[in-house]
Amino acid sequence: MNRANCRPRVDHWISTESIMPPQATPAKDDDLFERSEDGTLRLRLDGDWRAGNLPLSIQDVDAEFATSTVSRLTFGSSELGDWDSGLPAFLMKLRELCEERDATFDPENLPSGLKRLLEMSGSTGQRDMSFGGKGRRPFLERVADQTASGWEAVVDRVEFLGEVTVAFSRLLTCRACFRPSQLLVLMQQCGVQALPIVSLISMLVGLIFAFVGSTPLAMFDGEIYVANLVGIVIVRVMGAIMTGIIMSGRTGAAFAAHLGTMQVNDEIDALSTLGIDPIEFLVLPRILALSLMMPLLCLFADMMGILGGFFVGVFLLDLNAMEYLTMTRNAVELNDFWIGLFHSAVFGVLVSMEGCLRGLQCGRSAAAVGEATTSAVTTAIVNIIVATAIITVLCNILGI
Repeated sequence: MNRANCRPRVDHWISTESIMPPQATPAKDDDLFERSEDGTLRLRLDGDWRAGNLPLSIQDVDAEFATSTVSRLTFGSSELGDWDSGLPAFLMKLRELCEERDATFDPENLPSGLKRLLEMSGSTGQRDMSFGGKGRRPFLERVADQTASGWEAVVDRVEFLGEVTVAFSRLLTCRACFRPSQLLVLMQQCGVQALPIVSLISMLVGLIFAFVGSTPLAMFDGEIYVANLVGIVIVRVMGAIMTGIIMSGRTGAAFAAHLGTMQVNDEIDALSTLGIDPIEFLVLPRILALSLMMPLLCLFADMMGILGGFFVGVFLLDLNAMEYLTMTRNAVELNDFWIGLFHSAVFGVLVSMEGCLRGLQCGRSAAAVGEATTSAVTTAIVNIIVATAIITVLCNILGI
């Protein structure tokens, strides 16, 4: 083969310049800055601003600040192209540069997404500074903020109570919007499934009261009166209190976590968008379920508490079984029974309302769900203790 025939001809070569588009000439730094007589420096964000390929650097802007006095930095973004995380990072550095140069950083002309990112980064920085102890606010200012927060909490609680009252009025007129099957499921969760833990705690409380009460009574040979002590304390107050505390940690926390997760997933907003009242659809059946189940759980707790005291009196104090039961029956009056049921009904309303309120007030993050659950449990327990004190004082005033 002739080598000359295999040699490519020069006139068949194709120049790469003919197929490659001409590259745009990068803008000069001076072309991106505009100055005004009042000391305002305007930075035009033209073209693409991507990480690793920014048209400007912080040093370039710092050099512009050094050439003359700049009192305000603004932006022009009408011809902004594609941008990624490099642009927000660049703007945050510009904001820090303006703080160092005592200039005003004006993000008004930036796109809404960029302004939102800058606001979020600015609030985070302020939280870090306050956490580190810098810029501590005056005492009176902090007291005023706590007072305002407490007042807002009271207003929110009153508004929630009003909405629940309206929902109950609609229930009485058969206009409430919720599923009866959901109410039955909630009653099963609040009632039958809570029996094991209520039984265990109530029996242990009865055992403890019998042990503690037998020590001083033994000094007077009055061990038989352990039956009176355990019966009155369990039936009148402690059975309802222990049941309320158990349900606040079990069911109240579950209500707050469930509604809080729905808040995070925007499910509650979706219900409102569909025209379904979340108070009627979510809160009302939970309050009904726990309020109906609490008196029944209290009765069961009373029985298990008396049974715990019975075991101590019969098997450890060598008391006669029939005599112990007779003493218990004679000591516990009907008023004690009704007062205990009234306690439990009030506790059911308090625990369910607190759990639902904290769930609806939950933020939009996973951490907020945990905070709402913790707040629901602690606040419900405090409400139980306060309600017990109020009911006890009222019973003493009424003589019952």
